[in-house]
Amino acid sequence: MSSSLRRGALAASTLALSIAALTACGAGPDAQSLNIQSDNASTAVGDIEIQNVNIITAEDEPGPASISARIFNNGTKDEKLESITIAGSGETVELSPAEGQDLTIPAGDSLALGGEGNASALIPDTERAGISDGNAQPIVFELSSTGRVEMRVTVVPETHAWEGYGPSGTPTQEARNPEADASESASPDASASATENAEPDATVSPDATEAPEGGTETTAPATEDH
Repeated sequence: MSSSLRRGALAASTLALSIAALTACGAGPDAQSLNIQSDNASTAVGDIEIQNVNIITAEDEPGPASISARIFNNGTKDEKLESITIAGSGETVELSPAEGQDLTIPAGDSLALGGEGNASALIPDTERAGISDGNAQPIVFELSSTGRVEMRVTVVPETHAWEGYGPSGTPTQEARNPEADASESASPDASASATENAEPDATVSPDATEAPEGGTETTAPATEDH
C-alpha cells in the first residue's frame, strides 16, 4: 500500500473515532439533553419535592383557574397538604381531595393536583388574585411538617397539553359536596307512604238522616202491604 493510501486510511480512522467519542459524550445519564429544564416549576425542601407546577386559567379570562402539580414525599412519615395561597393577594386556593381520599402525601409516595381522578386546587377569581397568563406567579404551599414552601409558577391557558387540567376539569362545589342539599329535599316515598297509611274517615250510613236543628230525628214511613 502506498504512503498516500496509508495516510488516507489513518485520517478516516481518526475521524471515525472522533465521531464515536462525541456521540458517547451525548449519551448516558450525564447527557446534556437530560439536563434541559422544562417550563414547569419545581422545588425541593427537605423530604418534599413539588414538581410540574402551573397555574392554568380558563379559556375566557378573567375567571377561575386551577393549579396542577405533583408533590412527592421522600421521607418516612406521612405529610398533609394544608393550604395553598397566592402570594401578594393572599387569596386562598380551594382544595378538594379525590373521591374517597384526603390530602395526605404518604411516605414514599406522592399526591397529584389537577386532572381527572386527582385532587383539585381551584382559584375562584383570577382577577381578584392578580393572576394573568404569562405571569411568573408566586404561590405558597403549606404542609403539615415541612411548613411553607414558596415558589414562582408559570400561568398558562387551558389549551393543548393543558386541556383537562384547568378549571373546566375541576369538580363543581355541588359535586364536591353531594350531601349539601340532602336535608333540603324530603323523600317522595315518605309522603306517599304517610298518605296511604292514614286512617280513612268514618262514613255515615246512607239510611240515616240527620235530624234538623231543634227537631227530632225522622225515619222513612213504613208502607202497608195490601
